[in-house]
Amino acid sequence: MGKIAIISDSNSGIAPKEAKELGIYILPMPFFINGETYYEGENLSQEEFYEKLKSGCEISTSMPSVASVTDLWDELLQEYDEIVHIPMSSGLSSSCETALMLADDYEGKVFVVNNQRISVTQRQSVLDAKALAEAGKTASEIRDILEREKMESSIYIMVDTLTYLKKGGRITPAAAALGTLLRLKPVLQIQGERLDAFAKARTVKQAKTIMTDAMKNDFVHRFSDPEGKHMHLEMAYTYDLAAAEAFRAEVQELFPGCEIVMNPLSLSVSCHIGPGALAIACSRRIPELIS
Repeated sequence: MGKIAIISDSNSGIAPKEAKELGIYILPMPFFINGETYYEGENLSQEEFYEKLKSGCEISTSMPSVASVTDLWDELLQEYDEIVHIPMSSGLSSSCETALMLADDYEGKVFVVNNQRISVTQRQSVLDAKALAEAGKTASEIRDILEREKMESSIYIMVDTLTYLKKGGRITPAAAALGTLLRLKPVLQIQGERLDAFAKARTVKQAKTIMTDAMKNDFVHRFSDPEGKHMHLEMAYTYDLAAAEAFRAEVQELFPGCEIVMNPLSLSVSCHIGPGALAIACSRRIPELIS
């Protein structure tokens, strides 16, 4: 059995310390803040990012440079036989497409996974890849399994402010102004490639109910698993940990049979939705890993 390296990027929410503990590798996502380059998890923490975001700094996201990707691959192939590379969703960044192109030059040693995941669901894919490698699967088999399962996840996100969606051109200034006037709390969804509108709420409480009802509906109708016996249930948030912990307690009551994993949303997503966001997500357990 060949030795397999698992690589992802910091959009997975996996910090350098956790990556080391897991025995996997993380490419930090670059940010340009007022003309300076920062790297998530290296010289840009969650706290520093939100300070800069709230102070009105000009922030834009980018993808890892070609050199940073290929240098890591070259280094790891000195020790490993194959690589499974799990970038963020191809619908949200061109980093996946670039990695797929670069892998063509690696003679079947690098397998890039295009499974439309981001944040906590991307993190779960990394953990699944590691478990599949430990179960004896080849890098090619791991990629095929993860891509087969790519639609078996959901994310619902409540946005607390429309300011950053407006800034990023996701909504028009007129829509942002009207939404702010009406104090709307949009609920967005990711099922597949893109971040899409799902519903509008007038209050945080109503937005929470919309998200948990949607998740219950997914468990019953999309996954045919009302009790979530074969589901991973995940939560994410931007900036406000106390609000996230309170929501987590509410979700746990509604899904008593599920263990909830909660992490901050990746900064690449946070950049476009701002602080105060809450998210609930799920991904179906990989059949090959159900004992």
